[in-house]
Amino acid sequence: MPPAVAPPTPGPALWEAVAGLALRVDDVALDILERETPAFTRRTTVVRLRADGREGVGEDVTYDPEAHPALLAWDGLPDLRGEWTIASFSAALDGVSLFPSVPVHAVDERYRRWAFESAALDLALRQAGLAWDAALGRTVRPLTFVSSRGVGDPPDPATVEDLRRRSPGLGMKLDLGLAWDASSARALQATGAVRIVDLKGLYRGTPVDTPVDAAVYAMLLEALPDALFEDPGVTDETRGVLAPHEARLTWDVPLHDVADLDALPFAPRIVNLKPSRIGSIRELSALYEACRARGIGAYSGGQTELGPGRGQAQLLAATFHPDGPNDLAPTVFNDVELPADLPAYPLPLRPAPTGFRLAAGG
Repeated sequence: MPPAVAPPTPGPALWEAVAGLALRVDDVALDILERETPAFTRRTTVVRLRADGREGVGEDVTYDPEAHPALLAWDGLPDLRGEWTIASFSAALDGVSLFPSVPVHAVDERYRRWAFESAALDLALRQAGLAWDAALGRTVRPLTFVSSRGVGDPPDPATVEDLRRRSPGLGMKLDLGLAWDASSARALQATGAVRIVDLKGLYRGTPVDTPVDAAVYAMLLEALPDALFEDPGVTDETRGVLAPHEARLTWDVPLHDVADLDALPFAPRIVNLKPSRIGSIRELSALYEACRARGIGAYSGGQTELGPGRGQAQLLAATFHPDGPNDLAPTVFNDVELPADLPAYPLPLRPAPTGFRLAAGG
């Protein structure tokens, strides 16, 4: 069985700690980031909220590359200038589209909202002169992380071993490919690296859609007894295969709010709480509290962020679930060419003196 994944740590609730923070916004600016990764050309947008010589930043991780220049060219964003609290700023985004036209995927609205709420929280903390950990009354602990860098299809155990030489003890979160078979799965098991296999059985209409196959699931569950399995497709054919292993199943794509925990096909034991997929600080806080109260293990994942979003996701994970298999390896793991040495976990993180961000170099 995989190691146990702990629920979010006890302590002050995120929303209660930040909802009342005062916020002033005088100006909104947007910048596009672009970078080659081993898998694709990634494009994101940095949201900058400014006032009184201070700036708060967030990152829109929408995957449609054309959505980013379209945002910069659009003059229809809601007017976010003025005096707010974090609670009133968030409420002002309820029911408001941040896209000039219907986005490619509904979740894109949540991705973009998270960018604006992150920037608002960063600016509010900076205006109050508060560091992240001081504002929350919590400790930022060293972060356990895994890497989801691709290792081929079928997966190449030599590539996994090379990554572990560069980052000793590295765990892997691997996407199921079309060429996996029992032999490749057993070779992966022999590396001792596989923490999570993302079955991607819930994606529809995306480049990463993966077939739902009961025989493949049965083979993987047997060959990789120490791994968690994320987002299986649950059908009449697969349910019987999955049911004996429900403690090893975890969920990502369906989770946007607390009600989604109750709608899962199996009672969740472990979940992936991606802040950008959830979309709002209020709902993220509610999910943390629900998982803690129900004893549901938690970890988080990234979205191939290029800018401040990766550090913000790392800060949240290191504050609320530092010991989970967080798919939040430092961005160097997404470089086309890797350095000889890569960071190893646990990764020490240092919050900036003020704001929702990491310190420079931290």
